[in-house]
Amino acid sequence: MSEEDRELEMLKAKRLAEMQKNISSQAKPQTSTEPKKTQSYREVLVQRLGYRGMEVLQNAEYQFPNETKMVVDKLGELMQSGELTEEIDGGKLLALFRSVDINVRMETKINVEQDGKFVSLSDKLTSKSESDESHD
Repeated sequence: MSEEDRELEMLKAKRLAEMQKNISSQAKPQTSTEPKKTQSYREVLVQRLGYRGMEVLQNAEYQFPNETKMVVDKLGELMQSGELTEEIDGGKLLALFRSVDINVRMETKINVEQDGKFVSLSDKLTSKSESDESHD
């Protein structure tokens, strides 16, 4: 998908969201003078995030703020309406972002067990190469 196509799709999605918002605000009766405190779509989503979901969301918001807001708003809307009921963990959220061409980068760390405790693979390789050098 070209950059122009992606921008066009994002504009379409944004416009659709605005139209839906306008329609829903017109359909609601304005009986109460006191505005109700409603949760933002982001708050709705955050409540349903599972293991490492918040980490993925924060990385996405930092790296792609505009695109992430559109995805968050749509997910929050689906959750609020009851169409989406499952918890979303970090893996599912990352897969969702990548499926819509938002390539969120995550810090990757591999731990291995050494002498009964977990150490990062890079530390283990560094200490092993240092001990190899001392034996030469």
